[in-house]
Amino acid sequence: MTVTTFSALELDESLLDALEAKGFTRPTAIQAAAIPPALDGRDILGSAPTGTGKTAAYLLPAIQHLLDFPRKKSGPPRVLILTPTRELAMQVADHARELAANTRLDIATITGGVAYMNHAEIFSENQDIVVATTGRLLQYIKEENFDCRAVEMLILDEADRMLDMGFAQDIEHISGETRWRNQTMLFSATLEGEAITDFSRRLLNEPAEVSAMPSVRERKKINQWYYRADNIEHKTALLAHLLRQEETRRAIVFVRKRERVHELVEWLQTAGIQSCWLEGEMVQAKRNEAIRRLTEGRVSVLVATDVAARGIDIPDVTHVFNFDLPRTADIYLHRIGRTGRAGRKGTAISLVEAHDNFLLGKIGRYIQEPLKARVIDELRPVTRTPSEKLNGKPSKKVKAKRKEKKNEKETAKLRVKKRHRDTKNIGKRRRPSGNPPQSNEE
Repeated sequence: MTVTTFSALELDESLLDALEAKGFTRPTAIQAAAIPPALDGRDILGSAPTGTGKTAAYLLPAIQHLLDFPRKKSGPPRVLILTPTRELAMQVADHARELAANTRLDIATITGGVAYMNHAEIFSENQDIVVATTGRLLQYIKEENFDCRAVEMLILDEADRMLDMGFAQDIEHISGETRWRNQTMLFSATLEGEAITDFSRRLLNEPAEVSAMPSVRERKKINQWYYRADNIEHKTALLAHLLRQEETRRAIVFVRKRERVHELVEWLQTAGIQSCWLEGEMVQAKRNEAIRRLTEGRVSVLVATDVAARGIDIPDVTHVFNFDLPRTADIYLHRIGRTGRAGRKGTAISLVEAHDNFLLGKIGRYIQEPLKARVIDELRPVTRTPSEKLNGKPSKKVKAKRKEKKNEKETAKLRVKKRHRDTKNIGKRRRPSGNPPQSNEE
């Protein structure tokens, strides 16, 4: 049965009212796929790009479970949610509070970057849902400050990133401490690769596998197009022009490498555009300050790598710019999912150099629609589009070179190698071996 409304999921009235207050009436693809088996108590192995409603896909079943089976007296947490970063933990907790606004459920966070004993009240008061980062939580578990025995549901958000950050052993330790639980849900941006497959096999019990691309209706909210650039200078000029447009009110600019972050920030500053940035291994206080500067409107541009931007949810992003195209098409979807959220329209713009045309084609095939090209009159590219990389067919020039190389190889095979010993006695009479020379005298 296709789920088209939240009421069809038989959720509690308090949850339906909270969803209506947030303006959500129809479940997204991942919510429609994940919520029914989760409500049945099954383990869930889910994948979905950012911006597809993944958080509500696990929060709604978790809250519904707590409402269906209320506890008789206060106690330690019954639902434990693990996230890779403090920002994501805070965002998930805020989202949970919004959905549980009409209930009496208590929700808390345990993360690094907070004074150690600030969490003391969490241990002394009733808690229903705790959202935590692995490092600080494990510290409390080892010191026997956090009671895992009441945990009925363990949820891992952005599990792939937690593995990338080296938290696999910590998570398995926490999984062992919560071994009395009834249900586990693991959500990841992608389920590709042996690491995530082995990891999920160890943690989950006969899970329902759910994955969802953004529906066509969701993708239609995001305008997607690209501009061709001759070189890095041309690309920077295009970006600066687009960032100056009135409609670009809050933008995230994605680059591939950390080194490029600082280069681009300097280039933009030279062009008179102030920006903040995020990079991997950034101190927590600096990350928080960068996000605050953008959300408070002190700057309108955030420059970030994919790794640094994972796990952050910045509201009202009007534009996503791919200054560097991502290496894979699914990362492209994660990037553009930062805009066009909560029913709003968004714009995703890619800046494409000649060497990016092959990736551009891959992205078009993955999302099942080619990106549209656009041109700014005063910044038109002067180089020709590389036909082979754009449409997958080699040009005449490339074909001729390939044929020439092939002929050379075939000619080389036909050549017989001449040895020195075969050529040194050419012109001399060969003396028969084994017979002595005959004399003319008798």
